[in-house]
Amino acid sequence: MQLCLIASQESMHARRSKLNRLNVLWCLSLQAPSGSTSMQINGSPPPDTTDLEGRLLPSKPLAHLTDGQDVRHGTHVMAWSEIAEPLLYEMKYEDKKLVIQKEGYYYIYSKVYFSLGGAFYHSVEMQTKKYAGKGIRLLQAREYSSKKDNGAQSYSNSFLAGVFYLSQNDAVYVHVSNTTQIMRHKSYENVFGAFMI
Repeated sequence: MQLCLIASQESMHARRSKLNRLNVLWCLSLQAPSGSTSMQINGSPPPDTTDLEGRLLPSKPLAHLTDGQDVRHGTHVMAWSEIAEPLLYEMKYEDKKLVIQKEGYYYIYSKVYFSLGGAFYHSVEMQTKKYAGKGIRLLQAREYSSKKDNGAQSYSNSFLAGVFYLSQNDAVYVHVSNTTQIMRHKSYENVFGAFMI
């Protein structure tokens, strides 16, 4: 790391009322501790505040996942793309679920685009070690439609969101009545995410 100062000096050969100024740049090289990229004045490394591309890191855990052609949904549980640049910070994505790493209140959301025809439900569920067995339903939307006589296909969207207190290693996921009804034209039409508030 270099610490640089700029100082301005008047030249000794001033002409009449004009003064020539000479800008001088002094640089002092500082060696950062091994394994560190920078150093504060007190010698302790600062917290890492940027990612590899220089963008600011979030201050709290967050995740935003999208659908993708690489994804293979289960019959009822939706999966999310790992190659569509998922946004994951201090959270994990494992087995179609977001796994909480830091306990606290989280805003959780999910949006799906689906074909109508009969009953369709969309829910966000949680698995926790505190309760054995099936997932705990946190949010749910239902839609029922009958097939139109003219045979034209109809589509709809479902958006769910809410705030929940989650413990470390709790896992949240998206459950639907049948993933074959999920329409997959664009990755941003089906999303799932959470962030600590």
